[in-house]
Amino acid sequence: MGPVVPTEFTPWMSLLGGMLIGLSAVMVMALFGRIAGIAGITNGVLGALAPVKRAATDRGWRLAFLLGLAAAPLAVVVAGGEVTQTVSDNLPGMAVAGLLVGFGTALGSGCTSGHGVCGLARLSPRSATAVGTFMAAAGVTVFLLRHVFGA
Repeated sequence: MGPVVPTEFTPWMSLLGGMLIGLSAVMVMALFGRIAGIAGITNGVLGALAPVKRAATDRGWRLAFLLGLAAAPLAVVVAGGEVTQTVSDNLPGMAVAGLLVGFGTALGSGCTSGHGVCGLARLSPRSATAVGTFMAAAGVTVFLLRHVFGA
């Protein structure tokens, strides 16, 4: 077995982040009648899944939502906070991971935010199955990478 890599757990920041994610999901549903799934929001902006008529009237809030995701860490830094996000510098590995996530999102008809945050809150059996599947896959992946391959 490879070495165990320590992780930093921040319960209060995690709780606050979870509450903000939940609030944004409720706001998207209340204001636009849509699920706050990042994959669906992104596809709506790009026009990949949205019909042309809906994409033209619906693209504004989707773009604002995605820009907010990108702007949030910048706002934290400007406010004097610190953003500690670690992303691998292994570009081929990241490309493969991104393709696998994209494939899984298409196969599962949604992403972790759509199924995990919104679908479970709506007690959707399909979302419960999707969440169970991707959580099991994530657990196996982490175990293999940390304890078998030592990455």
